[in-house]
Amino acid sequence: MVPRGPAVTVDAVWLDRGRVLLVRRGRPPAEGRWALPGGFVEYGETVEAAVARELREETGLRARPVRLVGVYSGPDRDPRRHTLTIAFEMHGRIGPPRGGDDASQAEWVPFSRARDLAFDHGRILADARGAPARRIRPGRSVA
Repeated sequence: MVPRGPAVTVDAVWLDRGRVLLVRRGRPPAEGRWALPGGFVEYGETVEAAVARELREETGLRARPVRLVGVYSGPDRDPRRHTLTIAFEMHGRIGPPRGGDDASQAEWVPFSRARDLAFDHGRILADARGAPARRIRPGRSVA
């Protein structure tokens, strides 16, 4: 029997001067709602590479993960199936984002407007804004 387990996803938390980079979901679930850029980790891919890829695909921006925000694994966090996400704070060259892949729009959103986010992204954002630093060393696992 093949073991069953949650699907692994990643989320990018990019904060800049009172703003957060968000995407408007272009597909269900949560179509039309703001969310953190992110998605599923592909087979053979590290979570660090996956978060950078998903960010690039959904916003057109390039950044690297610099801090682990947290791991979120509630069985009901995604209505499609049980997922766990690894959320990273990202740093890179700030620029104008553009929606791509399954994001219909990407925008730097002031914290005051970053409400009612899809999935559990509101909790992830709150944790990122108040979380103690846990730096990632290049070439090292975050666990």
